[in-house]
Amino acid sequence: MFKILISTLLIFTSLSFAMTQAEIKSEMSNKIDKVILVLKDSKISKENKITEIIQTMDSTFDYDLMSRLSLGNTWKEISSEQQKQFTELFTKKLKNSYVEKLDLYTDELVHILGTEQTKRNRLTLNTQLIGKESKHDINYKFYKKKNEDNWLIYDVDLIGVSIIQTYRKQFSGFLKEKSFNDLLAFLENSK
Repeated sequence: MFKILISTLLIFTSLSFAMTQAEIKSEMSNKIDKVILVLKDSKISKENKITEIIQTMDSTFDYDLMSRLSLGNTWKEISSEQQKQFTELFTKKLKNSYVEKLDLYTDELVHILGTEQTKRNRLTLNTQLIGKESKHDINYKFYKKKNEDNWLIYDVDLIGVSIIQTYRKQFSGFLKEKSFNDLLAFLENSK
């Protein structure tokens, strides 16, 4: 359960900042260290921890792309207004998914293992969550924005499982039986 908490905390925490390829390892190391310090600080309230973590990590994620990827082909079939609504609700769901789990943090550490270029415009930052009795791989998938030297996260693999692929399967299954508006209502009402 904790691996989900720390992963989510480090994952989903305004898209105003992006990193160059050369900065990814050091910037992410700094951000992760800051998140860990916030989690360890018993003087900070849970609400303030959430705010600080989001301020630290939020700008490294491309929530628009994550939203498109999680819907697959359905994205092309919906209106721009529905796309906007879905992106807002899905982003909220991603960010809120860790709020319930904040209290589970104990003294785990995250080690940055390095980057791996998977394609010309894609790379993975490999990390490990180290606990007292176990280690878990957390791999952040980055892409390079077109015509820029800015890299943003579009997915995270937790122990070999893609968060975006998991949501894509869930949403695809949901949409086989219900409408897209039902999915929006579901997201609106879910925590």
